[in-house]
Amino acid sequence: FTQGRGTINVIVDGINVGAQSYWNAEATMLLHCRGALIMTPQGSMLLTGKRALEYAGSVAAEDNNGIGGFERVMGPNGEAQYFAPDLTAAYQLLFRHLAFTQIAPGERRPRRLRSLDPVERDVTLSPYGADGEAEGYRTVGEIFDEATNPGRKRPFSIRPVMRAVLDQDVEPLERWASWQGAESAVVWEGSLGGDPVCCIGIESRPIPRRGDAPADGPDHWTSGTLFPLSSRKVARAISAASGARPVVVLANLSGFDGSPDSLRHLQLEHGAEIGRAVVNFEGPFVFCVVSRYHGGAYVVFSRALNPAVEALALRGSFASVIGGGPAAAVVFPGLVRRRADSDPEVVAARRALEAAPPSMRAAAAREHERVLKQAQARAQAAIAKEFDGVHTVERALAVGSLDGVIAAETLRPRLVARVRGEGSA
Repeated sequence: FTQGRGTINVIVDGINVGAQSYWNAEATMLLHCRGALIMTPQGSMLLTGKRALEYAGSVAAEDNNGIGGFERVMGPNGEAQYFAPDLTAAYQLLFRHLAFTQIAPGERRPRRLRSLDPVERDVTLSPYGADGEAEGYRTVGEIFDEATNPGRKRPFSIRPVMRAVLDQDVEPLERWASWQGAESAVVWEGSLGGDPVCCIGIESRPIPRRGDAPADGPDHWTSGTLFPLSSRKVARAISAASGARPVVVLANLSGFDGSPDSLRHLQLEHGAEIGRAVVNFEGPFVFCVVSRYHGGAYVVFSRALNPAVEALALRGSFASVIGGGPAAAVVFPGLVRRRADSDPEVVAARRALEAAPPSMRAAAAREHERVLKQAQARAQAAIAKEFDGVHTVERALAVGSLDGVIAAETLRPRLVARVRGEGSA
């Protein structure tokens, strides 16, 4: 039923054991499933109850909630999508979810929602919100302003951008909000110009990693990066929306984390699932670069996988297979070295070292090393800036990697037009 695009929504308000838990999983947890799974504090999904586990000599917890409840297990592992404090709230949440996702018999999309939010509203004037004081932004527009965010390198929260783009008078629902390890991706069911959409954002600030971090993995989820579980979250969101409602991706995306820890935890497999979800997606799909677009993002969010993908970028963004900083350090180290070696200060320090008497040679060598390191840092920064200056979104547009470059002030009306299928951006 679910593989034929049928939708099953499940509310777990009591103890589910064995086959019932597997039924819930078949109905809502696989990558192709569209339905939601909502849990209350009384709900748990078990294979074997506490007493039976203990009788069999297996490992249990202090109660059934500790084995398969939302707070400790099913929310953090991403198998439960929403939490409600009681059964009444669970039904209310389900009806909100259905407003964004339910397709009436004989219709092709969820019905339009009532919104009075002007389509032409300028998102740059929207307040950044509570996080602004810590990150130094007052409005969303300051994220895209070269004066306040030179080179689009300062961290920012993606939620204020998503909030500014979507209809202000229709409260969105965040799906998989408690999924531990998937925090670098944000999935909202929301409304854009009155049309229900799945809006996906990639976090653009470092997020603390809960629990112990392995020595060969990151101690926090880095900005603009997809990790194994956030990759799986994005794939699930795209698959759930396919054939049902448009997807809008707002991204500052440098690619996928390649640490040993991430590769051990199936980064390749989960990243590839995004590609498969994009290949199989049916309906409007808009990918908009709001800051930077590098690396593996080119592979999975590509029109080569699905001609329905519309790739846009805000003016002033950057797009390349590798960012300017890594390119200068890894791709052009010879050029960095040559520029540093020809730096006047380095030349003078080298001559001083060559002319230094034996008693002064050690001090001259230290001075030469200091000056050389400074010159290398300057050369690397200059080359990085030159690289980013070439690999702009305008160049990506010229070579066909993007379909349009738009002003931040026109982001919302352009996205509404694409969601409605009203011509090219």
